[in-house]
Amino acid sequence: MAYTKAHDVLPGHLLEAIQNYIDGEYLYIPRRTCNRKAWGEARGSRQQLAARNAAIYAAYARGVAVRDLASMHHLSAKAIYKVIAAAKKT
Repeated sequence: MAYTKAHDVLPGHLLEAIQNYIDGEYLYIPRRTCNRKAWGEARGSRQQLAARNAAIYAAYARGVAVRDLASMHHLSAKAIYKVIAAAKKT
């Protein structure tokens, strides 16, 4: 998230009205609901995790041991079991 100078984008009367409430402090203005992105959409993290989890489940189905999968993917065995359980549900 980048900062934008308010005096560069807001009309003077609006800037003065905001200054009456918050003078010189930071103000977060959230995105409109229609412009919000779900977690992982912006950088493709969601797709990367889905691909990783599919690979983990496929390897498990081929007989690779959970401890080996945990070591290969730098996860705990408990996390691997969660991935496997979630894959079985779908």
